[in-house]
Amino acid sequence: MPFPLSPQTIDTLADIITGGSGMGSGPAPIGIYRSGPQIERFMRGCNVDFRVNGSRVPSLTTCLLDMNRGFEPERGLTKIIEAAADPRDFTHEPERHVAVLDHLNRALRFDGFELQQQGGRMRLVEAGKNVPVLADLAGLSEVIDFDTVSRDLDRALASSQTDPEDAVTAACSTVESVCRSILIELGQPLPAKKDVQGLYNAVKQPLGLSPDRSDIDPLIANDVRQILSGLATVIGGVGALRTHGGDAHGREKGYARIDARIARLSIHAASTAALFLIETWQRKFPSRNLPKVDSD
Repeated sequence: MPFPLSPQTIDTLADIITGGSGMGSGPAPIGIYRSGPQIERFMRGCNVDFRVNGSRVPSLTTCLLDMNRGFEPERGLTKIIEAAADPRDFTHEPERHVAVLDHLNRALRFDGFELQQQGGRMRLVEAGKNVPVLADLAGLSEVIDFDTVSRDLDRALASSQTDPEDAVTAACSTVESVCRSILIELGQPLPAKKDVQGLYNAVKQPLGLSPDRSDIDPLIANDVRQILSGLATVIGGVGALRTHGGDAHGREKGYARIDARIARLSIHAASTAALFLIETWQRKFPSRNLPKVDSD
């Protein structure tokens, strides 16, 4: 993703966070007006130690410009941009959230970015790259009260560009979390081999996903078997990539085995598999929610 951002985008971000100067008879601010202590608290929530020195808006603008010119600006600025448009801050003024999102996106698109709402969260993504399956999965993980999926998916999306090896590990964990929760809700023991392939093999039978099932229309039986076999292959591939290219087992300093393109492929593959498993669960057990289970 193309960092650093333009000065115009930094100015826009500062105006959104501070709510502008708050003086004069001009138009009302688009963002939320925040006092100096409120701005400091907002930045602390983004893991940035910031202190207002003098005027609010210039102080924040200087801080953001320094981050933008610093080492790996995407690590800090991405979180700040997403927090500036957090829909939870606009629950009583949804129309203002729409205005903030539109204002930020008009600036961000010149830098090749846009903010998208995925589930209940805002995500900074490359402009024009809408991924429906990720949005669907994020939404489902909230609807079924399954916070582990949300955490793993959040981690994968956040890391795909800045830390692709971590993204692969998180993508695999997303599928593992779904499988573990299904087994626990059904009262089934976890398999001896608790990697993603072992967990998926354990949920196939109770979810009716075995390729050798005989209750499928003969006209499509072979097609369904081929797709289910392919799903198993994809899940096995995500697990293998995690083992050989992720960060779960350590990595050499200064050496990256995976680029962002492969990380995104892993995220999309794992998200598709996780979404299919959750939807299959909902179809087979419509009145039962998946529990909250931490992955290893």
